[in-house]
Amino acid sequence: MSVELQRVVPILRIFSVEKAREFYVGFLDFTWDWEHRFDDNAPIYAQVSRAGLALHLSEHHGDGSPGAHLNIYMKGIEEFHRELGEKKYRYGRPGLEHQPWRARTVTVHDPFANVLTFTEPDSDP
Repeated sequence: MSVELQRVVPILRIFSVEKAREFYVGFLDFTWDWEHRFDDNAPIYAQVSRAGLALHLSEHHGDGSPGAHLNIYMKGIEEFHRELGEKKYRYGRPGLEHQPWRARTVTVHDPFANVLTFTEPDSDP
């Protein structure tokens, strides 16, 4: 049997479920798929997703480190940038950057110091 690596699901540290929902669901338009707590007073562990990408969000000490930086490859970055601009998110209005390595990027910062850079390589040779 050969080895088959299938996907990576990053775990991002969060400190407020309310702020996480506002950012990931309200601003980035992810779906809040599920959440788990060991009891009513325990930290949350949750999954958000959009268009085939899943991220895990955790309040648990030791799950992830604030300040992680994800580079997320995608298609449709201009439409994505337009969607974000229309949201008028109070805490960030990301630009569409043309990078010298022949890609366009949109970088957002979540309320917990995590950075998500959405990247679409240019199709021109």
